[in-house]
Amino acid sequence: MISLKKSNQGFTIVELLIVIVVIGILALLVITTYSGIQAKARNSKRSSDVKSLQTQIEAYFSQNGYYPSRTDMNTGTWLSTNMKSLDQNALIDPSNATQSKTLVASPVAKSYSYDVQNSGGTSCEADDTTCVKYTLTATYEGTVNGSTTAVAKNLDGS
Repeated sequence: MISLKKSNQGFTIVELLIVIVVIGILALLVITTYSGIQAKARNSKRSSDVKSLQTQIEAYFSQNGYYPSRTDMNTGTWLSTNMKSLDQNALIDPSNATQSKTLVASPVAKSYSYDVQNSGGTSCEADDTTCVKYTLTATYEGTVNGSTTAVAKNLDGS
């Protein structure tokens, strides 16, 4: 005997909408988590870059008796001559890959700053042999351990 009932196969519109909403929620969770992981990785790179720069600057100081000026640090040939083991990519903020390898004077987002001073607390750019203290700063994306910046200062604390 032949059945006259129609066989309904497939999904209803309500079932399809529920699946789409669930997929959307899952996608949103993945994107949010991934973005947070990327920011955390960039912040970690900022911290390690500042520590690396501090190590190189302190090594230069121990050999020369003064810290390099920002102009020196922003000159590629000077860096390759005086800080041979410094990876020059350590001068570039990880969220600004197109930035030149340039340190700026005061802290701003997406750039590293290097403020170097003489014993009087003023700029020593005109005569770098008088540079006795510095502050390196990298601005975090958000807050890391209660701070919005990674800061390194000269080791003698002056």
